[in-house]
Amino acid sequence: MRGDAHGGCGRRLGETHRRKRRQGAPGRPHLVPTRDHTVAEQSKNYRYSTNHQVIIDADTRLVVAVGRPLPGNRNDCKAWELSGAKDAVGRTTVIADGGYRGTGLVIPHRRGKGQAELPAWKEEHNASHRKVRARVEHAFARMKTWKILRDCRLKGDGVHHAMLGIARLHNLTLAG
Repeated sequence: MRGDAHGGCGRRLGETHRRKRRQGAPGRPHLVPTRDHTVAEQSKNYRYSTNHQVIIDADTRLVVAVGRPLPGNRNDCKAWELSGAKDAVGRTTVIADGGYRGTGLVIPHRRGKGQAELPAWKEEHNASHRKVRARVEHAFARMKTWKILRDCRLKGDGVHHAMLGIARLHNLTLAG
């Protein structure tokens, strides 16, 4: 009986792995307040923090990859490349917010200079983009409930290991 339950779980995880490659995986920066000033920098909110690029599958809400932590004042476009998240997703279609212009990621359409409103097809595209982003944001909200991410006191790679551990626990919670 135990083997059947384990086999079923493996089959389900294998199915989500295949689905992840066909679908897109949204990317998002995740600022974590960090007390270790060797890995953190002051960000917009004047707190020392690290920027973590987290990739979440929009369909399954599972964490696909977590990039290396970078200083919190790092631009999202640069963090995407430097953290290793870009290499982790390969050629998968990734959607992101407007902070990732020029990276090749799918971002919402913006009005051009002097343009009153977007064409209807761009508005529809933005609407579907918002729905997918909302699913991903809810997954981030669940990850942020972990107390260790509210004020991380770990040194060096401890911040990265904490984020990886929370990502695994998040995936276990969802996969059952």
